[in-house]
Amino acid sequence: MTNLPVPYRVVARRPETADTVTLRLEPVADALGDFAPGQFAMVHCFGRGEIPVSVSSVQSTGGLAHTVRAVGAVSAGLCEARTAEVVGIRGPFGTGWELERARGWDVVVVAGGIGLAPLRPLILRALAEPEAYGRVNVLIGARTPADLIGREEVAGWRTAYTGVTVDRPDEDWRGDVGLVTDLLGRAHLTPSDAWGFVCGPEPMIRATARELVARGMPPDRIRVSLERNMRCATGHCGHCQLGPLLLCRDGPVVDWQRAEPLLSVREL
Repeated sequence: MTNLPVPYRVVARRPETADTVTLRLEPVADALGDFAPGQFAMVHCFGRGEIPVSVSSVQSTGGLAHTVRAVGAVSAGLCEARTAEVVGIRGPFGTGWELERARGWDVVVVAGGIGLAPLRPLILRALAEPEAYGRVNVLIGARTPADLIGREEVAGWRTAYTGVTVDRPDEDWRGDVGLVTDLLGRAHLTPSDAWGFVCGPEPMIRATARELVARGMPPDRIRVSLERNMRCATGHCGHCQLGPLLLCRDGPVVDWQRAEPLLSVREL
């Protein structure tokens, strides 16, 4: 872990949606330590600042991929980065998905919008070891078809069940319409004998986790990724506090058993 940005060069840039881009990065010199799925980096756009971004891919070369949505000055600057430009990376920070805890169990992954990006390394790892896990299910929700990321890759995943739904279809959409929780009834798993991994907007996380519990999944077998305003990423500034948790240090991934009472407090 480092407190100073390490230079990484943009080696590939893939637009995902109108405002979202995936950047593949390689270290200019020495790479940072290994990132676990679910952990995040502080990504520095020179001249603008830095923001926390979860890893969406980890390469054997020490390279990384980050999927960034343009919602502010820093993220917009990163989305504008071109091949050969250099950004700064600090990390790895935070807790990961800890997929190894689910070995021997069925798995259901539920993603909302860009929340699919932090879950991608987990999905690929589970699919790469089919003998280690039970049935792998991936459920994806987005506001519109235009907000779906990685559509071609998702279509190639060989899971027990992959479902995609949108809130507002366009005239060309032929898939499901509705909440991502509506897809849970189609997943190939027994909730009491499975693990859940959830990432997306906070209302979607709450609704999904509560539905999984209602279907029989124990809260301590549901892992969720939470988001707050992270600044230092080292647990010192307190901007990312959620009750007793500092999410840059104690999160962003936590068990629902720990997260549920905190997310039930209005405006916490």
